[in-house]
Amino acid sequence: MNIDPDPVSNIYPAVGGDEAFYQLVEEFYKGVESDPLLRPLYPKDLAEPKRSLALFMIQRTGGPGTYSQERGHPRMRARHLPFRITTKERDAWMRNMEAALDAVPALHPHRATLQEFFDNFSTFMINTPD
Repeated sequence: MNIDPDPVSNIYPAVGGDEAFYQLVEEFYKGVESDPLLRPLYPKDLAEPKRSLALFMIQRTGGPGTYSQERGHPRMRARHLPFRITTKERDAWMRNMEAALDAVPALHPHRATLQEFFDNFSTFMINTPD
């Protein structure tokens, strides 16, 4: 049995390109905009965070490496250190991301893989005890 060591990196080609990830990001930020815990962590103008998240997700799932070409190594934990992230922020982030995943049909066949990735990733971002 051949088990893919990184199933996340096969999602981009399976969904056929960028569109599903831009939809995911739009849906995610709809939740962030009304989330009292998360909204204060983001700048007033969400255009750049949206673009960055989309490019990161595209790259991480096997698409073009535009994120790293423009911003260097992702260094996600370091990029998030200026923000207080406890389990409460992590859980709010996950709620919004899960809702976004539910709203993008093209990603439904990959939901379990993405859910596991986001769960691990968001837990790794915690930088402050509750």
